[in-house]
Amino acid sequence: MSRNRNNLDFFQKAGKYDLLANYYKYSDPNKHIAYYQKHLHYINMATHYLRSNMMSNHQNITDSGKIRFVHASTDTKNVDIYINGIRILRDFPYKEISNYLSIPIGKHQVDIYPAGNMVSTILSRKIKIEHDRHYTFIPTGYVKNIKWIVLEDEPRVPNKETKLRFVHLSPDSPELDIAVKDRDVLFSNVSFRKSTSYLSLSPMIVDLEARISGSSNIVLPLSQIQLKPKRAYSILLIGLADGEPNLEAIIIKG
Repeated sequence: MSRNRNNLDFFQKAGKYDLLANYYKYSDPNKHIAYYQKHLHYINMATHYLRSNMMSNHQNITDSGKIRFVHASTDTKNVDIYINGIRILRDFPYKEISNYLSIPIGKHQVDIYPAGNMVSTILSRKIKIEHDRHYTFIPTGYVKNIKWIVLEDEPRVPNKETKLRFVHLSPDSPELDIAVKDRDVLFSNVSFRKSTSYLSLSPMIVDLEARISGSSNIVLPLSQIQLKPKRAYSILLIGLADGEPNLEAIIIKG
């Protein structure tokens, strides 16, 4: 049996037993427990395949890419995220950043549902994973107009350098500049759902500020940003300029 066929079987069985466990959750606790144990068994097997990419014919285990998720939709509650019908993130809250997950190369189905509710998706899309690539998938905006941002990450950095990029995820904020405090602009005219290219820098600790584009009006100070050597960073601006959740910056590696 091929690796893809094996993966699909595990995905389908885990999904089937998850549905059965939920069906009997209140009417028959014994069946609920029995089916949930089967669900856990197959999801563990599926996760093993996704993480290790092992194959019976000893194909090179590096035939995979890596993906992670960031929940940046300001008014979307906790979500469950599925890949190929398997829940890989449960009750995933706003502002949360997942670890990278190894996933075989090729096309995969990603679905986001309200936590604990598989009636209708919030977002759904096919993704294509290429060998040795790193991706960050971010649901953004208000729930009534939620959309994906897909970033290709570049974690590899020369020894004596660091890299930085900026991602605008605040739906009610205008175009922004990111500048060194009281000094020059690093990234200019970045609009909602847009990201910059990486900027190579010398490692440092620096004070930055988000300004309304083309002005000196500071929207958010970004103090004491530590940029270590041989690392890449992304500044994610999330939240609302006028309302809650409040505007803030999250610094993530990659």
